[in-house]
Amino acid sequence: MKWDVVADTVRLSDDGAGEEEHTVVRQYLEHPGAVSVLAMDDEERVLLLRQYRHPVRSELWELPAGLLDMADEEPVDAAARELWEEVDVRAGRYDVLVDFLNSPGGSDEAQRVFLARDVEQVHVDDRFTRSEEEAGIVTAWVPLDEAVADVLAGRVQNPGAVVALLAADAARRAGWATLRPATSPWPVHPSRRPVPRGQDLPRA
Repeated sequence: MKWDVVADTVRLSDDGAGEEEHTVVRQYLEHPGAVSVLAMDDEERVLLLRQYRHPVRSELWELPAGLLDMADEEPVDAAARELWEEVDVRAGRYDVLVDFLNSPGGSDEAQRVFLARDVEQVHVDDRFTRSEEEAGIVTAWVPLDEAVADVLAGRVQNPGAVVALLAADAARRAGWATLRPATSPWPVHPSRRPVPRGQDLPRA
């Protein structure tokens, strides 16, 4: 198991000024964080994959993605690894496209989406051997405009893919000026937050 349900005792104040303080216990999913990769070719097609997700009993169109569960692995290196492992692609350039909190009401998961460009297929001799659900992955290169339309029509519902595709459309409209370097700070990631966090009290 890569995550756990934890409980924090948290000190709250009603007015934000430190008065009328009280404590509550909040349970949530403690998560190592994750990365997703939106690979784009020179024709502005994006690489989507279809994978079975058992909790929702459906095959979903998604992006290459994975947990940050390897010690000391930089997020951009994890992104490159997932791109290679899941869809047999390498990229010559990575930029931060967008960061988001996947479900902040019940999890501390932070996700970073990278835009990968200058892409090429990995030689067949260097490809990763996939197993379990990943063994059945189907991939498709889809024009960005078509992929955005699929989001708005409800055909793409994976949250990382939804956020990434809409962010890519917005970034393209801005001439890609919103992109950030691949090693940009990521202060909301659990491993990078101040310790102790906010008004947390000793864990219940």
